[in-house]
Amino acid sequence: MKIDFVSDVSCPWCAIGLTALETALAELEGEIAVELHFQPFELNPDMVAEGEDIDEHLSRKYGTTPAQNAANRETIRSRGEQVGFTFTMGARTRIYNTFDAHRLLHWAGLQPDASLQHALKRALLQAYFTDGKNPSDPAVLIEAAAVAGLDPEAAREVLASGEYADEVREAEHYWQAQGIRAVPSVVVNHRHLLQGGQPPEVYLQALRQIAAESGAD
Repeated sequence: MKIDFVSDVSCPWCAIGLTALETALAELEGEIAVELHFQPFELNPDMVAEGEDIDEHLSRKYGTTPAQNAANRETIRSRGEQVGFTFTMGARTRIYNTFDAHRLLHWAGLQPDASLQHALKRALLQAYFTDGKNPSDPAVLIEAAAVAGLDPEAAREVLASGEYADEVREAEHYWQAQGIRAVPSVVVNHRHLLQGGQPPEVYLQALRQIAAESGAD
């Protein structure tokens, strides 16, 4: 079974969805063989390099008030806690451009060890949401690569060279052409779509059903 996890590292519901999916996959280990791939999606592709204050950004984009933003953050923190992901309240104060993070994730996905891309995704989500670090800062990205078990010097070279920019844009355009407009989007075997930060049991039931249907084809 192939799973494409389309997401952005600045998307809190993507952190929730991935953690829940990981729980489901752990329960399915030995039952269903899964290839997990991470695909790029930028929530804010035109975000300036220095980023933007998170409340100003959300108010401008969605028309929400600071009080509503605070309530939404508490909802996200609580949902994260339920699935085992830590959102540190107050640590994340700005929204950043994530294109370089996606370039690094693309590079990680080309490594012989398929688990490294997954590990980098986890490290990037934790760097932003748990530690409040800037995911557009090369130093943060290199540190995340090292935490994930990747070669930090090779990561530095990727970031400095601008490599994989075309590949990331091509992948973004591909998934948009498939109708992906919101993340996280979990695409199974190129045919089945699960959207939003679902609880583990939703992923578990859906993946078992898809596996059963695929076996009956």
